[in-house]
Amino acid sequence: MTSHPAKPGKDEMSLDSYLPGPETAALEALFTSTAVVALAEIGDKTQLLAIVLATRFQRPVPIILGILVATLANHFLAALVGAQAAAFLEGDWFRYLVALSFIVMGIWTLIPDKLDDVEDKPARFGAFLTTVVAFFLVEMGDKTQLATVALGARFNDLIMVTMGTTLGMMLANVPAVLLGNELIRRVPLQTVRILAASLFVVIGIWLAAQTAGFL
Repeated sequence: MTSHPAKPGKDEMSLDSYLPGPETAALEALFTSTAVVALAEIGDKTQLLAIVLATRFQRPVPIILGILVATLANHFLAALVGAQAAAFLEGDWFRYLVALSFIVMGIWTLIPDKLDDVEDKPARFGAFLTTVVAFFLVEMGDKTQLATVALGARFNDLIMVTMGTTLGMMLANVPAVLLGNELIRRVPLQTVRILAASLFVVIGIWLAAQTAGFL
């Protein structure tokens, strides 16, 4: 008779059965990216730019669509850079570098941006094109773009990170377009900055602890 290998019991289940599956990892990338960028964007210069453009053009729909297009393009490229870096740069040193970048961005988040930085953006192309060009340029080197690079490196999931960071940008900026300066007056910016900074730092420490084998 042919003997069949015994099926593992509860106590003999492989470690893989306890590890998160791809669906769980994708949702983690999506939700973390959304939360990080939505909080970091409150009071950021791109949100202030949204208020300036809304006041200038009084056309919320083209401005919102412009923000969406610019953010998708910018954050796709940023997430791609992060994911490619994670694919080619292996080793604990790179994971520690990503962890450090989250902590640095947490500190950076506590520094408020100024409206003067974005008041001189061009306005001769109409509401939609002006928003696309202005948002794409202002987002270059901004903390939300750098956060997207770090998230791309952390999760190595181009699509979910791009979707999450874009959703976070829209959650923060659509109310800014519709409510304008009223949003800034009503939202406790310092509290939001502290929450965003804390989230950045927690992610950084968590990643460092995972790399060190503590978790």
